Amino acid sequence: MRDWLRHHPDVKTIRVAAADLNGQARGKRVPVRFADKIVKEGTRFPYSVLNLDIWGEDIEDSPLVFESGDVDGVLKPTERGFLPMPWLEAPTALLPLWMFHENGTPYEGDPRHALARVVQKFHALGLRPVCATELEFYLIDDSGRELRVPPSPRSGKRRPGADTLALRALDAFDNFFTDLYNACEEMDIDADTAISEAGIGQFEINLLHSDDVLKVADDTWLFKMLARGLARRHGFAASFMAKPYDNWPGNGMHMHFSVTDSEGRNLFDDGGAKGTDLLRQAVAGCMKAMPGSVLLLAPHANSYERMVPGAHAPTGISWAYENRTSALRIPSGSHKARRIEHRVAGGDINPYLMMAAVLGSALIGIEDKLTPPQPITGNAYGLDLPQLPVTWQDAVDTFEASPEMARIFAPQMIDNLVRTKRQEIRYMAELSPEEALELYLDTV
Repeated sequence: MRDWLRHHPDVKTIRVAAADLNGQARGKRVPVRFADKIVKEGTRFPYSVLNLDIWGEDIEDSPLVFESGDVDGVLKPTERGFLPMPWLEAPTALLPLWMFHENGTPYEGDPRHALARVVQKFHALGLRPVCATELEFYLIDDSGRELRVPPSPRSGKRRPGADTLALRALDAFDNFFTDLYNACEEMDIDADTAISEAGIGQFEINLLHSDDVLKVADDTWLFKMLARGLARRHGFAASFMAKPYDNWPGNGMHMHFSVTDSEGRNLFDDGGAKGTDLLRQAVAGCMKAMPGSVLLLAPHANSYERMVPGAHAPTGISWAYENRTSALRIPSGSHKARRIEHRVAGGDINPYLMMAAVLGSALIGIEDKLTPPQPITGNAYGLDLPQLPVTWQDAVDTFEASPEMARIFAPQMIDNLVRTKRQEIRYMAELSPEEALELYLDTV
């Protein structure tokens, strides 16, 4: 880690940060001369800092605050090490952290540890999950009273409608995407294909698959931070908000995953299109746990505006082969890449918690050797399917009572998240739609 700073002598300050329950980066600005001390010894934040609400306020009834004296945890660098922050004017390094107790054990309220816990369970069975994420986001001019698509820096014009898979839509913001890909390379974020999507100024970027699940989650978290910061340097906003526009599709965050053995063989691959029993067990686990996991797939008030029938977001619990209306899709293509695509989550998720929920659900199906119902055909919105929770409050209650979530997450994580979301529900009820939009546009 110290070698990175020696090779970047222009960096004079660093940021040290960890992800809280909402995926917000919580941390400190530190002069670079103190970097060695942080690498060796870590730094300290109150445990409660990873359990703030979306406004950055303490959770009023949390035992982490006054009841315990608001004590500190120890934050240590992740294996990621120092990274540049290309969206800032001055050369600056980011050091991602995660939280531990004084005795060196992981703090169970840290989202990154929640994902590591699930990955460790796979590894204990001789299994290795392989994951990739697809992130949708809008480029938005939010300088006026109403949100609009930004004018193209090339033409100065605003496109009045959507333009799915259009090169000209990408070319209109070529400087931004060139800077974005260059920055991803600097930050070792494995960005792949970019496309224009079905909303005005909406795009999607795929991150490459890997069996280093924590790196995939890190890449997803860092990419959201990077895209938002870099867009502001270009004079507009990049938003992963689930539903910024009433009349255009929301932002999804689809996750693809398979499972390999210790030698890298895809255990979902049966040599054909159908896939193995292990694939179907994983599907069944995801379906069984889906109601309880919705809070992690749709964590905010605005998330539920995306999850309506016919809006490119699943509302029923189903699976299918090559069908984008289903909650779980088995893509076609080479049998060697046989995998599951989980399509429920919005772009506003915390990637560590979302990926922990999806992989943990799949593992329940594998451990219990569950069998899914028959795959659906046709339009899922027109079928009589078990439905997902339709309100934020329902999702919180279902998450808290879910036996599947209790198998995936530590009790402290469940308690912290439930307290956080119940406080947010109370305070969100006091906001106007315009205030809610302003809150979510840049934060999630």
